[in-house]
Amino acid sequence: MITSTVKYLGDLRTESVHLQSGNSILTDAPKDNFGKGEAFSPTDLLATSLANCMFSIMGIVAKRDGITGIDGAIAEVTKVMYQEPRRVGEVHVKITFPNNAYSEKDKKIYENAAKTCPVAKSLHPDLIQNIQFVWPNN
Repeated sequence: MITSTVKYLGDLRTESVHLQSGNSILTDAPKDNFGKGEAFSPTDLLATSLANCMFSIMGIVAKRDGITGIDGAIAEVTKVMYQEPRRVGEVHVKITFPNNAYSEKDKKIYENAAKTCPVAKSLHPDLIQNIQFVWPNN
């Protein structure tokens, strides 16, 4: 089954459509690579998808195991580009959890789930994944 279609709109812009839902995403090439930078770049999406995947897997674990939830958690994503060849060399993800009472066991479960999500495991081993977890002070 086809997951999505991608249409080149010209001027370094694409539109991707998720076929199951009909939702769409625009991308632009970044300003430092001949683009307008008016939307996520493909490499922005790559970096951002790591945080999305981490949250999805942590949410599944919370539901499955009935542990303290993560609703309201925020991830800050920083993509670091390398040259020669031009590629994403590092992705930094800082996850700040809401003010809930997480046990040490819950924290370990969430950290393991995040670090072993499918996107994290699909990225090339040379890509540095710097993941920081910020837990509330309860």
